[in-house]
Amino acid sequence: MIADDIGKRYGKNWVLRQASLTLQPGQVLALLGENGAGKSTFVKILSGAVAPDSGSVMIHGQPIQHSRPDLARKAGLAIVYQELSICLDLSVQDNILLGRERAHWGRLDRRQQTSLVTDVLGRLGHADIHPDTPLAALSIGQRQVVEIARALVDDARVLVLDEPTSSLAAADVAKLFETIQRLSAQGIAVIYISHFLEEVKKVCDSYLVLRDGEVAGQGDLAGASEREIVELMVGRSVDDLFPKIDHSPGEPWLTLRDVAGALLPRSVSITVRRGEIFGLAGLVGAGRTETLRLIAGLDRCTQGTIIADGQPLVGNTGDRIGRGIAMVSEDRKHEGLAQIMSISDNIVMSHLAPYARGGWLRQGKRREAVTRMMKNLQVKASSPDAAVATLSGGNQQKVAIARVLHQDAQCLLFDEPTRGVDVGTKAEIYRLMGTAAAEGRAVVFVSSYFRELLELCDTIAVMARGKIVATKPAKKWTEHELLLAAMGTSESA
Repeated sequence: MIADDIGKRYGKNWVLRQASLTLQPGQVLALLGENGAGKSTFVKILSGAVAPDSGSVMIHGQPIQHSRPDLARKAGLAIVYQELSICLDLSVQDNILLGRERAHWGRLDRRQQTSLVTDVLGRLGHADIHPDTPLAALSIGQRQVVEIARALVDDARVLVLDEPTSSLAAADVAKLFETIQRLSAQGIAVIYISHFLEEVKKVCDSYLVLRDGEVAGQGDLAGASEREIVELMVGRSVDDLFPKIDHSPGEPWLTLRDVAGALLPRSVSITVRRGEIFGLAGLVGAGRTETLRLIAGLDRCTQGTIIADGQPLVGNTGDRIGRGIAMVSEDRKHEGLAQIMSISDNIVMSHLAPYARGGWLRQGKRREAVTRMMKNLQVKASSPDAAVATLSGGNQQKVAIARVLHQDAQCLLFDEPTRGVDVGTKAEIYRLMGTAAAEGRAVVFVSSYFRELLELCDTIAVMARGKIVATKPAKKWTEHELLLAAMGTSESA
């Protein structure tokens, strides 16, 4: 594939300028950049979904006609998006061949279809997935394999993977890397989009960094350090991705005693102190999110007691907010934010008291407060009145955090707050959590990225199968030990 001098603008705003890349068979290229750097637009142009204002794209010498994704697919390019486009009610085989069915004399040739699907899954190293299995019965990682298999059925020679590990457990990530290595060995080129630099170093052989719509740098990964790549992405020196902000844990603020939910968790007992960042580690399905939802009042406890600031915690979510508890959900689109509402409304709607007088809202004071928070959190938007849906993922996450900070909550619950955001935004989120702890707030931090738990937390508890299996100061854990404990292995004790 050759993309030459690609440019794209919306109105007077250039989102891509003179972006070029050359991709060889079997190459695994990391496409990197902050949210809003132009990665999504670049990929849409490569796929034929968006027409560039300048430049051209060729696959195997064949020009890609603008605004014709079907021709790009026939030329050999396929994309697996972060949000999988699959049908849970259909079988593996029907998903892979949807719109690509094989027929003979006007009838579906089931034998040929099954043979084709079995062959493709075998090429991916997943012969264990049966073509007739309902997709709903598969894990997230296996569903992703089905999506990739669909691309191979089209005889794809270039595969774009957009944030492929954002919802995967550690074991599924390892299997995905094996799949990518298999594809590379078969001569299939891969464009790998990710914010996890550690993953990129493991699976990719080269990189291209976009910043503000332009190519900031490219080269072989073997000769590039993580620090160099991050500085290319953010355009400035990065002394520490994990800013150290002094904070000292004090008295207990939040205590859970043998707490359980309808399905998960099964038994959780923890104590979180003022000024402490308390990490909850575990694999997908361990019960971490469910635990935070019980604390926030989103789900009902079926057993146990929750103590907040010395008093039992009862009531619904509104009562919990009144008691000083606020949560940043892992699902910001559906639970964390109202997408069609403005930035201003999202930040203040759960805490309007500071702007109310005589039954009226003081709009000027509200706008001033929101503008100040946007500046402090470096939210990039045209104005406080911009709809949240128009923001990048990283800026949406900052708005969600601004909302809980605006509530002046004393206990902050963060559920995968850095998922799907760029490294610059991650550093800002780390700083915000450290600042909250320094101000004496209790912080509970759920993450599947063990390194950030080790770097930021004072204490880490590990969950497996709905229970707390171990709790220790962060400095007494290693990544290997966290993984063993999360898998329920006795060696971690």
